[in-house]
Amino acid sequence: MRVAGRFKAYFLRGLAVLLPSILTIWIFVWGYTTINQNISIHINRGLVRIIVLFGEKHIEVSDAEIRNWLLINMPQLRDNEEELKMRTKLPEVKRKVLIDRFEDTWVTGLGSIAGFIVALVSVCVLGAVLASVVGKTLWRTIEKFIMNTPVLRRVYPYIKQITDFLLAQEEQHRLPFSRVVAVEYPRKGIWSVGLVTGSGLKKVCDTTRRDLVSVLIPTSPTPFTGFVIMVPRKQTIDLDLKVEQAFRFIISGGVITPDNDRPGPALPPPSQTIEQRDDEVLKE
Repeated sequence: MRVAGRFKAYFLRGLAVLLPSILTIWIFVWGYTTINQNISIHINRGLVRIIVLFGEKHIEVSDAEIRNWLLINMPQLRDNEEELKMRTKLPEVKRKVLIDRFEDTWVTGLGSIAGFIVALVSVCVLGAVLASVVGKTLWRTIEKFIMNTPVLRRVYPYIKQITDFLLAQEEQHRLPFSRVVAVEYPRKGIWSVGLVTGSGLKKVCDTTRRDLVSVLIPTSPTPFTGFVIMVPRKQTIDLDLKVEQAFRFIISGGVITPDNDRPGPALPPPSQTIEQRDDEVLKE
């Protein structure tokens, strides 16, 4: 039993060390494979056709190579020597032979990485163009067209919010999360991490006579869905966390806790509860 216990402990320790590295490598390999199979392959085929189009006259192809290609792709020509010789002289057949020759290298061979590099460079060039005044104006026109398209306008804005939050560098393009707070939700005594998105609705604030704030309570492990609640500002506890830290905490199910916010020793109960302090403010 002692040997089995040690084996289990050593195995789990080794797995804990190796698993993050393996998963990281797997994610990058999966990303490269996905891009290569869905995007790069079409870029490579386009490059092959461009090479053949402009270099067809300068690239030599022997009659034997053309003949072998015809016999492989058209086996019915084996018994028709005259037609085989005639097709060997056709320029479109030579073009197809060249395409197959280059695709063996640029599409399925080592040259397939060229399409991946072209895709990366194209994205960078697009980003540089959209950073200019002309590019921004053009993109606003395209977005306006998308937003006026019946089907696209119901999907595009929500995807754009997620991608802007994850990728946008400019603060004005990010989701308007002003700060991270803790609120009692879904009932008193249970505290949830929330993101303040703005003030409460004016009608609700006027009716309850309270200073309300809108708080998004993300769900774990997909923090882009959740519940929007309105709570009195005094019933929220400001957390010294960045939005990214809060998202890591939520996505990990509370496993990843920021170093500056780890739980300390238990504190004595406060002399006043949050509800009592809020009631006093309301009476004033």
